[in-house]
This record gives sequence, C-alpha cells and structure tokens, in this order.
Amino acid sequence: MTMKSFILLALSLTSVHTTTAAGSAAHRCFCQVTGTLDDCACDVETIDRFNNKEIFPKLQKLLSSDYFRFYKVNLNNPCPFWTDHSQCGLKYCAVKPCTPGEVPEGLKSSSYKYSEAASQDLEECEKAEKLGAVNGSLSDETRQALQEWKKHDDESDRFCMLDDVDSPESQYVDLLLNPERFTGYKGPEAWRIWNSIYEENCLCVEKRAFFRLISGLHASINIHLSARYLLDENWFEMKWSHNVSEFQLRFDKELTEGEGPKRLRNLYFLYLIELRALAKILPYFERPAFHLYTGQPTEDNEKKKLLLELLHMAKLFPLHFDETALFAGNKKEAMKLKEDFKLTFKNISRIMDCVECFKCRLWGKLQTQGLGTALKILFSERQIEAMPNASNTNPSFQLSRQEIVSLFNAFGRISTSVRELDNFRSLLSNLKQ
Repeated sequence: MTMKSFILLALSLTSVHTTTAAGSAAHRCFCQVTGTLDDCACDVETIDRFNNKEIFPKLQKLLSSDYFRFYKVNLNNPCPFWTDHSQCGLKYCAVKPCTPGEVPEGLKSSSYKYSEAASQDLEECEKAEKLGAVNGSLSDETRQALQEWKKHDDESDRFCMLDDVDSPESQYVDLLLNPERFTGYKGPEAWRIWNSIYEENCLCVEKRAFFRLISGLHASINIHLSARYLLDENWFEMKWSHNVSEFQLRFDKELTEGEGPKRLRNLYFLYLIELRALAKILPYFERPAFHLYTGQPTEDNEKKKLLLELLHMAKLFPLHFDETALFAGNKKEAMKLKEDFKLTFKNISRIMDCVECFKCRLWGKLQTQGLGTALKILFSERQIEAMPNASNTNPSFQLSRQEIVSLFNAFGRISTSVRELDNFRSLLSNLKQ
C-alpha cells in the first residue's frame, strides 16, 4: 500500500468513526423518543409537527401579552416541611419584581374578575347581593364567615395551593424579564426537592400516571436549563445558549442508566395531558362575559381572539389523549382518584415553597399550579359542559386569574421543551466525538 493510499484509508476511517459517534450521541438520547406513546393513540412525530408549526408560534405571541406575562406570586412563604431552610446566594437565583407603575391598572384592580365592570367594585356588589338574599341584617362576623366558607369552597375545587394575591407579601413578576434558565442551583438541596416530590407518588392510587406526569415535568425543566445555560460571562455580555453536555448528562441513555429517553417520552405524555385540558376548557373562555381584562380594550379584545384561536386549534388536534382510560372506574372510584390527585398536587405545590433558589421557586410554583389547573379541568368535564352562556349567571366551575396565567404559561414551557428537542437533535447529530 502506498503512503497516499494509507492516508486516504485513515481519513476515511476517521470520517466513518466521527459520523458514527455523532449519530450515536443523538441516538443515545432519542432512541426511544419516536413512534406511539404508551397509553396513547398518538405518536411523537405527530406532536412534534403540531406543536412546532401550529401551537408554538401562537402560544408565544399570547404569552408575551400583558395579561399573561404578569404573574402575582408570594416568594416569601416559609417552607412547611423542614426547618433547615436557607436562601440561595447565587446572583442568578434572584427575581426582580415589578414596580407599581409597570403593572397595567386593570390587573391591579381585580385578581379574579375579567371585565371592566368588575374593576368597578362588581365583586363587592355581588357579595352584598348574595348576603342580602340570605338576611339583610347579618352581622359583620357572619358576613366574614360566609366569605370564608366561599373561599374554602373555591380552594376545595383546586388541585394546587394558590398564593394569597391580596397578601402584602405577594408581588407581580414580569415573566419575560425573569426567564427560566440555569441558575447554578443544584446539589443536595435541589435533589431534596425532587425526592420529596417523587415520594408523593407513594400516596397516589394511580401511581404510574402520577409518576409519568412528574417525570415529564422534571424532564421539561431540565430541557429549559440545558437550553438556556450560561456559557460565557464577561464585563460586556452574558452568553446564554444550548449546553449539549448538560443535556447529555440528563438524558443520555448510557449516562442515566437507561432512564434519559424514558424521561423524554414522559414529556410528551405531559404535553398530551395539558393539551387535552386546553381543548376541554374552550367553553369557559368562549362565554361573552369572559374578558382578558388589563384596562386596554383594543389589546384585550385582540388577545381574547388569539386565545380562542389557540384553543380551537388545540381542540382540532387529531389524536387527543383519552383521559377516561386513565380515570376509569365507577363513580366512587373516580371520586377517590380525584381527591387523591388533589391532595398529592396540593402537597407538591407546598413543596415549591422550600426551593431555595427564588428563580427556580417562581417557575416551579407556576408550572405545578399550571399542571394542577389542567387536572382540575379534566376532572370537571360535566361542570364545564353544563356551563351557561348567559353573562348574568355564575357558573359552578370557575378559574382565578392566577390559575389561568399558570395554565397557559405552564403549557408554554412544555411546548418550548418539545421545540427545543429539535434543536438538541440537530446539535447532537453534528457533534464531533
């Protein structure tokens, strides 16, 4: 063999090895992220096309609007589960709350009502009317008790703990200015949070479904952290971008004892659950009485139109998840499962107050509240279908603004994760090893 032939052979072998290694890197993460999903009639490829081309662009436009970008939250709640709780000292863990002048007046006027009339003391009028219908001579103590009972009834329907938006500790946060990304929060403190969440699985009757939901949420958050990673920092700029090595550590089959690709499949399961909830909730938002009220009529009307377009699109998805298969059983068993999920997800939302990184706590609270709201919708199908169209009646099913904002932003995070998987597939396929 001549020297020239030897060199050409060596280069050829090197090229084959590099291509194979690069292909292997992508394969090790995505080897199971294809085809039909467990417990579903849907496949990964259909979700990818639907999300990336149809849902994602509209959803991002909606979430950039004032109604959805401002989220009121209490990041100072004490941890209810352990006392050795400290605050993260990393600078990227900090959250910048809004100043009063940055929040639209319409949002500040009422947290639970959605129309201009509501901002003009409609809530107080409704309370007075209801109380007056019982007894016009009720004492202040009795009135207060009735309001507490109503608050209790509202909370009993929820699948998560919501912050008291009227508390002085609660502040508005601009989600666009406080994006979810890698903050450096990791190690034993972070793992204690996730271990506590997964341990809630022991209390849940439908353990498999619960595990897949939490695993999907965990995977989605890990994708966000890998996609917005601080790669470089100097006096002039900070470069946040995709960290392929970080993604591999979390999802490579060989580096996760075979669990990584399964976690990604669970992300798609979570996507289908929340997409189904959006399709189911359409009648609630179609009511003429509902408005995305911020005090800016033109923008509010445009955003409601965009919201309805998005929900109609979600309803037309051809391979929806059939929740009746998951929540099958007689009426007594269904009620037990509903209460089981409520208790479990309420506990998880309380665990979020133990997260030491404020940025992580913000997005953790929002995403668990969003998932809890999606479950509330799926377990309330009859109330939603029976919802009256008349604007002067109060439907038995209600969502607070906090639930609405968390529902759509949580789905926005999952939608972003699905889209980011395409980016990581491409980066791993081109990776030289």
